Amino acid sequence: MIDPITAVTAATTAFKTVQKLVGAGREVEDVFGQLGKWYGAVSDFNFAKKRAENPPLFRRILHRSSVEQEAMEMFAHKKKLEAQEKQIREIVLYAYGKDGWNEMVAMRRKIKAEREATVHKQLERQAEIKFWTIASAIIVLGLGVPAGIAWYLLA
Repeated sequence: MIDPITAVTAATTAFKTVQKLVGAGREVEDVFGQLGKWYGAVSDFNFAKKRAENPPLFRRILHRSSVEQEAMEMFAHKKKLEAQEKQIREIVLYAYGKDGWNEMVAMRRKIKAEREATVHKQLERQAEIKFWTIASAIIVLGLGVPAGIAWYLLA
């Protein structure tokens, strides 16, 4: 499962690399690979944030006390990524103008939709399979143990 902290760390690393490359006078085209990594990590963070807003039953039961802390951490991470995106926007606007920025945003939306349709849906299915496997095991044990005890006592 995607961890929000890992996603923010990956985004920050890619962002710092973009800053270094731009600071060293590299062309914007040379930093697009890092921008892609940054946007991928931001997408992972947003997916993890969405999952954290509606956690599985077992996580809700086991991590009840950390709701406020988790909310504050998510808020701080979100604001950090927004500040980074603002700087990235300025870099792209400087190099390509408003039309270039709008084109990049449109391409990003298309790629995001494709990614959500594949990677994130697959992760959701895996989490759902894990949930139902654990729930089934609990049900089987919950019904099987009393039945076994009853069978043993009646035999």
